[in-house]
Amino acid sequence: MFGRKLRCVALAACLALPLLGGPVLTTIQDVIYLANGTPYNGIAVITWMPFTAGDTSQIATQNVTVTITNGNLMVELVPNTNATPPGYYSVTYTSAGNDQFTETWNVPPSIRPLRVQDVLNSPSAFISGNPPITESQVVGLLTDLASRPLMGPSYANGRVALIDSTGLLEAVYGNTSDCVHVDGSTGPCGTSGSAGPNFTDAEIPGGAVNGSNTAFTVVAPPQPASSLALYRNGVLQHSGSDFTLSGNTIQFTTGSTPQPGDTLLASYRLTPAGTTQGPPVPAVLCSGTGTATSATTLTNLGTCTIPAATLQSGDRVKISFDYSHEGTLTGFTFSINWGSTLLAQRGAVSSETFVSGWAEAGVGKSASQLSVQSWGSTLSFAAGASNGYDSVAYPIVLAFQGEMSAATTDTVTLRNFSVIRYPKTP
Repeated sequence: MFGRKLRCVALAACLALPLLGGPVLTTIQDVIYLANGTPYNGIAVITWMPFTAGDTSQIATQNVTVTITNGNLMVELVPNTNATPPGYYSVTYTSAGNDQFTETWNVPPSIRPLRVQDVLNSPSAFISGNPPITESQVVGLLTDLASRPLMGPSYANGRVALIDSTGLLEAVYGNTSDCVHVDGSTGPCGTSGSAGPNFTDAEIPGGAVNGSNTAFTVVAPPQPASSLALYRNGVLQHSGSDFTLSGNTIQFTTGSTPQPGDTLLASYRLTPAGTTQGPPVPAVLCSGTGTATSATTLTNLGTCTIPAATLQSGDRVKISFDYSHEGTLTGFTFSINWGSTLLAQRGAVSSETFVSGWAEAGVGKSASQLSVQSWGSTLSFAAGASNGYDSVAYPIVLAFQGEMSAATTDTVTLRNFSVIRYPKTP
């Protein structure tokens, strides 16, 4: 008899060994009631995503159905509050064939049975118990975001948007009464009737598209010439590198000669017959007030971004600026940059109160000649000239900067600045 009992105990111990290797479980046991006080009858379907339990057990995706009779719910689940990645159980209650409601549970390790309220997530607990999904975890999100146009340095709310040559979104600047042209430039709007400029859109230039002919004509000379937007098979051609314009004749370069089957389209502005084309008028690219600083390093107090391709060879840009010094404890320095070129930089003593100056840029084909003058209430007059090699085919950022000579409560302020373009005349 004793030997038979010993064999039974040994067999039970052997059968128990696989169970000892399974994950530790937490028991959830409770009584569920309806709002009228009667016990709930139905089922609870519990689902989860795969995770690694705190004891390194690998838990696969699955679901389990628990029957609730007379309100009695009892289920054993692997704790997931210490899981990797942190997750949750989704519990859907169904009665009489209809889904009633869904809860989320976070189950901690526990040697005693827990009630539903012990594992139930409130919205705030769910958020704090489960880290937010990062952008990189959403398939394709980063790629989609990268394909969207980005804001450029001159982007501003409440203005017409321009896509510059690098694909950035920039703001169009000009007078409030100006019109915006197809190339993003601005200028006075034409009046009604024959006195205003006309627009020719999608005109097919005249000429044989045979792979050897390079000369084509449009009906009238574009006025101004820079208004001509010439497309070959939908691709915008660049004046100077792809073609040249003389009057109403378009001369393609050898490497851009239209081939048989190519499609040419031209859009441009022109002056109506019998109307004299007036000279281009100056346009305010930027103007306003700046900010103040007590920093001891050069700090931007105001900027003006000239959008790509706004300036043309032959244009002139006038830049005016005014600074003030608040306090008498230390001196200050002001600096103005034309793109990557230092246009002006001067230091002033602590007693200096006002500094003014102006600069000009004469735009050429390969560089812009820069000149500058500055003076103050006590600061001596100074002038200089240099070359700026920033390409006008890209945005040019004018930065008005300032700094204090030492740590202080004094400030240097950009009181006012303006940037005005004087277009070349045809």
